[in-house]
Amino acid sequence: MRKYEVMYVIRTDLDQEAVQAVVEKFQGIISNGGEITKHDVMGKRRLAYEINKSRDGIYVLVNFTATPEVVAELDRVMKISKDEIIRYLIVKDVA
Repeated sequence: MRKYEVMYVIRTDLDQEAVQAVVEKFQGIISNGGEITKHDVMGKRRLAYEINKSRDGIYVLVNFTATPEVVAELDRVMKISKDEIIRYLIVKDVA
C-alpha cells in the first residue's frame, strides 16, 4: 500500500448536512481498502481565482494509505461529483 494525499474543494452553496455527506462519502471510499491517517476539514476559504462563478470553497485535506485500485475508484467518483465539488487533486505522498 502506498501513501496518498487528496485535497478537494466543496461548493459553499451546499448546506451543512450535504457537506458532511460529501465528506463521509469520500471517507467511505478510502476506508474500503485503505486507511485514513489524517483528515482535516480546513473550512471556507477564498479561491485563488474564480471557478464556475464561485469565489469561495470549503477545503478538505486527507492523507491516507491505499492500493492503486482504491485511488482509481476515488478518482472516478470525484469526476462524476461535479455538482458537489469544485476541484480535487490526488497525489502520491513522497515524504
